[in-house]
Amino acid sequence: MPQILIKLLAHLQADDLGMPELAALVAKDAGMTGKILTVATSSAYHRNGRQASLEQAMVALGTDMIKTLVISDSVFQTFNSFPNSGTTDLRVFWKNSLTAAVLAREVARRIDYGQPEEAYLAGLLHNVGRLALLATAPKEYAFNFTARDDEDLCAVEQRTLQITHAEAGAWLIERWQLDSFLADSVLYHHEPSERLEAAHPLIRIVRVAHVLSSHANDDALVDEARALCGLGPDAPDELLTLAARQVEKAAVHLGIDLAGADDLPALPAFAPPPPVDPVQQRLSEEVRNLVLVSEVGQTFARQQGESGLLEAMTRSARILFDFENAVVLLENPTGQALVGAPITNQQRIAEFTVPLAKGGAVAQSALDRRLGFVRRDGRPLGLAEEQLLRILGTESFVCLPLVAGARCLGVLVGGVAAWQLPACQKRERFLQAFGTQAAGALETALSERGHARRQLAHVAEEYREASRRVVHEVNNPLSIIKNYLSVLDSKLERQEPVSAELSILNEEIDRVGQLVGSLTEIQPGVAMSRADGAAPAADVAKVVDEVLRLFRTTNFVPANVEIVVSMPDDAGRVDGDPDILKQILVNLVKNAIEALSAGGGRIEIANRGHVNRERRLYLELVVSDTGPGLSRDVLANLFSAVKSTKEGPHHGLGLSIVHSLVKKLNGHIACRSGTTGTSFEILLPAHAGAGAPATSPVRALGSV
Repeated sequence: MPQILIKLLAHLQADDLGMPELAALVAKDAGMTGKILTVATSSAYHRNGRQASLEQAMVALGTDMIKTLVISDSVFQTFNSFPNSGTTDLRVFWKNSLTAAVLAREVARRIDYGQPEEAYLAGLLHNVGRLALLATAPKEYAFNFTARDDEDLCAVEQRTLQITHAEAGAWLIERWQLDSFLADSVLYHHEPSERLEAAHPLIRIVRVAHVLSSHANDDALVDEARALCGLGPDAPDELLTLAARQVEKAAVHLGIDLAGADDLPALPAFAPPPPVDPVQQRLSEEVRNLVLVSEVGQTFARQQGESGLLEAMTRSARILFDFENAVVLLENPTGQALVGAPITNQQRIAEFTVPLAKGGAVAQSALDRRLGFVRRDGRPLGLAEEQLLRILGTESFVCLPLVAGARCLGVLVGGVAAWQLPACQKRERFLQAFGTQAAGALETALSERGHARRQLAHVAEEYREASRRVVHEVNNPLSIIKNYLSVLDSKLERQEPVSAELSILNEEIDRVGQLVGSLTEIQPGVAMSRADGAAPAADVAKVVDEVLRLFRTTNFVPANVEIVVSMPDDAGRVDGDPDILKQILVNLVKNAIEALSAGGGRIEIANRGHVNRERRLYLELVVSDTGPGLSRDVLANLFSAVKSTKEGPHHGLGLSIVHSLVKKLNGHIACRSGTTGTSFEILLPAHAGAGAPATSPVRALGSV
């Protein structure tokens, strides 16, 4: 639509268009400025010999004439450039359009309609759909372009082109997105008068203008039309006389040659035979569709991500099938409903759901995997279908199931005008081929998304597990610190030395820091370890002594529990970080104390010397207790993270952590348990160069 006409209509609708605004608007368009000056300097308006300026010219012409010139010239310049209009005699067409425009404006003034210029434009455009059909189908419509403008013409247009000129004109004007009933007045100007009695005034005005300009000799039709606007019996003749004078004058000012227009007869419309063999035409169409589908498939394959693919699908569907709008509904994970897929500028659809069990055309199309066609024709529709029509902004839609193999992934819903549905039904095979390509690409995208989500979920779960392990391990030194603070408080009260306790507190606080710091360095599936890489060899006896000192000094060991240590003088060293070994023993001893807390008993930490397993030298450590033993169910999942009967969110992790720490040291751990007690046997790699002590001969083990 010409920009000058858009701005003019905006001013008119705002009712704020005076001469200054009109002058500023015209001055921005050089062509329109020249037209105004030409008319103003013509013999009808020129009063002196001086050259008129634009302001003088506009004052001379007056506001009404300027509005008429702007509207008329903009429309003529726009639609005279349509394809095939240069080779067609448009004199009759433009004379009829100008006549309808003048009549519409005069009727608007007589019934006090507030926008007479809008009525003028509506009358001028009421048959512009005929130019659109001529541009689109010149061979099929060339004869009927000059045919008599009546209901028979509309019937032939519908039969041969599947669209009437009224529908085509309304479709064209709707693309201008005007806040007006202009498109409706064009769409309904062939409707019977009795249907328009309660219609908007602009619709009734254009109907009257059409009847008077094209069917002035049909008295019955004229009487019905004038009654729509409450006009008297003499009004039609008065209006036609006035229109004849104004049309002739306007044509001169606009430079339009209407000479001889009345000599061109208007013949009845007729439907010509098909120009080509229908079989050959169908074959050509199928080949064309195959090529398009192939191209569409390649376009889908090039898209990155699900969002880009969905946008490409809806964009391609709008182009190929002339959908006014399109949305995609995807099957939800449970397969019980279709859920809107969010696309750019379509966020509302993301909250839209269609339950498959509730029925309706959309759900049935997905369940049957067949094309569905929905039209607002007076019959009741489901709520989902009503909402979709509102979202799409159309009177009907096509529902295309996206079927990949044996699964329907969802549906693509394309909004179309009601007159387009028959054409869509004829292209059913093309629609299905498009749907197959789209579904194949969508299945790949959904598969990739599912794989990525599973990977993320797996990594997240491993990190959550690692975090739980860190929290569990931090509880041990925190418990020790808490007990030591109690001991420290007692000693300070008695004024006893506390340097040893402070040293242990510092060590445990450092260990908490290492454990918490390791959380940022945890790799899924890898146990916690020191952040400084490989540690020196661990002195077993020294580590055991540190563990016992922690428990005994803090009174963590009940009076009825005895801890004994069996260590040879040269207890030996093992490869690995001493802190990891300390962590292992703290967990095992703590579990043993808890097992004996009810009835008391004995805990033993023993070094059983070196053993040879699969040609490698290990040191065997055993932590045993005389408790009630473990049940078979517990033994079966001993080193897995399980739900414990102990209180607290992180219980049940201790032995799984011990197992992972032993593996971190490249060792092995096993458990023996019965009614007389439980023992954990640990094999840790002996430090390189370590020999088997004389007091503890080397034993050969196949397994622990």
